[in-house]
Amino acid sequence: MERGNYSTYADLILLGLFSNSPFPWLLFAVILLVFVTSVASNMVMIILIHIDSRLHTPMYFLLGQLSLMDILYIFTIVPKMLVDQVMSQRAISFAGCTAQHFLYLTLAGAEFFLLGLMSYDRYIAICNPLHYPVLMSHKIWLIVAAAWLGGSIDGFLLTPVTMPFPFCPSQEINHFFCEVPALLKLSCVDTSAYETAMYVCCIMMLLIPFSVISASYTRILITVHRMSEAQGRRKAVATCSSHMVVVSLFYGAAMYTYVLPHSYHTPEQDKAVSAFYTILTPMLNPLIYSLRNKDVTGALQKVVGRCVSSGKVTTF
Repeated sequence: MERGNYSTYADLILLGLFSNSPFPWLLFAVILLVFVTSVASNMVMIILIHIDSRLHTPMYFLLGQLSLMDILYIFTIVPKMLVDQVMSQRAISFAGCTAQHFLYLTLAGAEFFLLGLMSYDRYIAICNPLHYPVLMSHKIWLIVAAAWLGGSIDGFLLTPVTMPFPFCPSQEINHFFCEVPALLKLSCVDTSAYETAMYVCCIMMLLIPFSVISASYTRILITVHRMSEAQGRRKAVATCSSHMVVVSLFYGAAMYTYVLPHSYHTPEQDKAVSAFYTILTPMLNPLIYSLRNKDVTGALQKVVGRCVSSGKVTTF
């Protein structure tokens, strides 16, 4: 096939998440509800961490950054998908697809690194509690900067390599946003070398946070095992279990998408897994942390109590 038969800069067509659903409007309503819940719950987390002095600690500062990433993350993908469903359109410009691709990689990469580095914060808090404020006050900004920098490098490296691939004349992406595997399937040239390079890159990206998580939690388990007080053990396990649940959800879905060989994938499975970690995970993260954290629930109850009292006074 001649290169002139390829198209690189024309508008693309996103087939969407609703294309094969027998009840598209029901799925639309569910995703809209999840979107609103996700944005609202993450905003509440950020506000609580900002206004409650008990939450002015490095751990909650990192949770605030995680909530910020989740808000930006879900705004990158879901509004476009919902608007397309309402307007009955599927087109996305090449520039828009490139921007979405870059923002998605940057935010997903930043969250990827942040979740890994948060295990170091847990290690310091449990294994060196007396020195925790001093040690983390100097490293908290380094951790946040490293996470955002890692995500930015991910976006800046992969986007210029992925988007110049010439696309087939159909221009149809069997997905609901411009994700790397879906874009590669649209290409009419051999992408095996790029897929191998991306596979190696993903493995390396996994090794860095996994090594930090493994080393941190190994030390944590040793410290917890040596604790004589049952209450201290329960508190340490509760603090770490929330983080491990979030890590398992996010990393597990990412490993399926980018590490599992493509022969094990189907378009329907890819869209379902992508919907899980791009739409559901941002909603689950604040719920997991708030439901299992007495400080967060206490701060929320305090704010709600103030609002109720203020309302009573005004009404009276």
